[in-house]
Formats: sequence, structure tokens, C-alpha cells
Amino acid sequence: MRILVTGGAGFIGSHLCERLIKEKNEVICMDNYFTGTKKNIAHLLHYDNFELIRHNVTIPYQIEVDQIYNLSCPASPVHYQRDPIRTINTSVLGAINALELALKTGSKVLQASTSEIYGNPLEHPQKENYWGNVNPVGIRSCYDEGKRCAETLFMDYHRQRGVDIRIVRIFNTYGSNMALDDGRVISNFIVQALKGEDLTIYGDGQQTRSFQYISDLIKGMITVMKTSNITGPINIGNPSEYTILEIAEKIIKLTSSESKIVFLPLPQDDPLHRQPDIMFIKQLGWQPKVELEEGLILTIDYFRRLIKKKNSYICIENIFKDDKKAIP
Repeated sequence: MRILVTGGAGFIGSHLCERLIKEKNEVICMDNYFTGTKKNIAHLLHYDNFELIRHNVTIPYQIEVDQIYNLSCPASPVHYQRDPIRTINTSVLGAINALELALKTGSKVLQASTSEIYGNPLEHPQKENYWGNVNPVGIRSCYDEGKRCAETLFMDYHRQRGVDIRIVRIFNTYGSNMALDDGRVISNFIVQALKGEDLTIYGDGQQTRSFQYISDLIKGMITVMKTSNITGPINIGNPSEYTILEIAEKIIKLTSSESKIVFLPLPQDDPLHRQPDIMFIKQLGWQPKVELEEGLILTIDYFRRLIKKKNSYICIENIFKDDKKAIP
């Protein structure tokens, strides 16, 4: 297969590119590095079946492909609220351009949607037929409503123009290739714990989330893409549910950190509960394999190496600065 991954240099996209390459596909990674980074896919550049294109998905593009994974969009609140107009443009125009390419090439196209579709849910756990409880004018709306509109576009292109689509709703995911400033709860807690800083919990910590490890998500996305005669939406997540306070305490223990936990006000529209119903995707033969503690240990090791590497760069920079000062 010749496969395009938009947002391919991001956290999820880089793992997807690697997996697709190992399956002997020809992979085209498209990214404009708004939140992604070349570092995530640098180890793939020597593969003959990997190609990297710098491009903004809001601008139409033409590539001959068999499949498209549309992953482009900032996913962390810190990042998608930085430029909300850019965020909603990426979701909506990015979806249109991916669908137009699929229409012209006859390719399958998968939309990486999100559990944010459900907003602050009144139904628990969340099934795919739940319409959600979303604030259309809040600070998270640029992402929530952008993704909801993208789902609408995908279904309309399928019904009206016969495009072969897949929609997956991704629940909280963590693992390597997350940035130090990613802004999501697990990466925040791990970085704070490793640096000996206070772990910041927004609210009372009793709000719940369900976390899946990145390798499980990638297998789930590929499973959905390979399955015929489905469109979705399909939840992909780990239904094991934890309070945010439990996650913070577990990370402190696993990092042997002396960090304390502090509580800050809960941001506007922050969901109180998040848990996927995965009955649909389990019928396709998929279910999560990586338990939380196992995934956290792997992710902690990744961030420990990342912080050590960053500190080494800072030391080298300081040495050069001192050397310049010493020159008469």
C-alpha cells in the first residue's frame, strides 16, 4: 500500500508511520511541525519506503495514495488553545482536503477523531451512539466542535459521494514521542515528578480518565482501516478507569519522587468523567493489551532519557557561553 499519514511527525502519527513501514508499506509523512517534530521520525528517514513532506493540510494537495490517515490537529489543550482559529481550520479544512484527495484517488481515508466529541458526558461509559454534551462557545470548542464537524464531513462525503471512510474516536493515549511540554495529564505528571516539582491537579482530583498505551492505539487504528464495510465512529481506548489523583500518586511512586501534589481550579468545560465503551471494536478482534503500570514505566523511562538529553544540551550551551566570555 501507498499510505499518507497527515500529522505524521506528531506523537501518534510517528508511531503509526513506523508501524506501517515495518508492514512494508510505502509511507508518506506530511506535517508542518506546528506540534510535531522531525525528531520523532528522524530514525525513519533512512528507509527507502518512507517519504517526508512539509505541508499545511489546510492547503489542498495532490498525491497518489491507496490509504489516508488524517491525524493533523493539535490534541493537547495547551496546544489547541494557543491558536484556536488555526485549530478549527486544521480540523475542518484538513478533513475536506483529505476527503477530496480520497475522492479523486479512490483511496480509503481514516479520520482520527477524539473522545472530546462527547464533551462533559452525561452518559457513562460513552458509547458511539451517544451524541455528547459539548459547549459550542467555550475555550475547548475550537477542538471539540472542529472534530465534530470533521466527523460530519466524513459521513457526508461517504453518503453523498461514496468515499470509503473510517472514523475512530481516540481516548486518552500516552507513550514515547510525547513532548516535554505536551500538556496532557500523564506527561505533565511524569515531567513534574522527574524534576522534583509539585504535581498540579486541576480540580479535586476525583475526575476520571481512561488511559491507553500508544502501541494499543496504533493496532486499533490499523485494525479499523483494514476492516471492510464499516464507517464508524468507533471508540478506541482502554476502559480501565482511574481518578486523576490515583494517577498522580502512582506516578510519584513509580518515579520514586519526593514531589507533592497541589490542587488548582478546574478549567472551563473540563470533563468530569471519561471512559470508552469498546464493545464495537472488540468485535473486530481488538482489545488493549498494555496495563497502566507497564505503560507508565515505559513512558517514565522515555521522559527520563529526554530530560537527561535536554540537560546535556543546556550544559554544553553554558560551556560555550563561558568560553565566549573568557575570550579577551
